[in-house]
Amino acid sequence: MGFVAFMSSTAGRALRGVAGLALVAVGFVLGGAWLALVGVGVVFIAVGVFDICLLAPLFKQPFSGKAVRARL
Repeated sequence: MGFVAFMSSTAGRALRGVAGLALVAVGFVLGGAWLALVGVGVVFIAVGVFDICLLAPLFKQPFSGKAVRARL
């Protein structure tokens, strides 16, 4: 439960945003097939901004970070 609690927290959302920005930057710098990282990075940024945890259902928790925080 600790992982889902962290990822739904403000720090977890910030971590996803920073990781997404890093993936976007690496994808643009390396170019070519590495541009696929840009798409992955955009997904990381989006789930951080919209407060969604894509892995939460694996731990029997809802997608919404707000709902996870309310449960925990």
